[in-house]
Amino acid sequence: MEILLSEVTKQMNSLNRQFYERISPPVDMYEDGNKLVVLVDLPGFDKNKISVRITTDGVLHIEASRDVEMPGIKHLTQRPARVGKDVKLPVKVPKDAEVYGKYENGVLTLTIPIEGLARVKIE
Repeated sequence: MEILLSEVTKQMNSLNRQFYERISPPVDMYEDGNKLVVLVDLPGFDKNKISVRITTDGVLHIEASRDVEMPGIKHLTQRPARVGKDVKLPVKVPKDAEVYGKYENGVLTLTIPIEGLARVKIE
């Protein structure tokens, strides 16, 4: 019976990890003047293993991966080894837009110019 319970627990842990890999990462977006700001929670991921691109049809594609190694007997494995999300942007992005990204304290901040909006500087 203990072996069966152990196997069921192992399978549930695997499903938990798959669940977190599907719903993560959480994303917030807001407009700030002529830019769209996107915040992506990616705690525990190395910035060199994060990939971001914007497709021509305005979809933000985010992927991140990491090595999740645990020596010894595993009792719980929920931390995702990889995450990915596609988000349709609510604004148009210029073709040759310069997108700025910063990864700090587990949060990726993207600053994306909005097509057709220009900030007017008044002196």
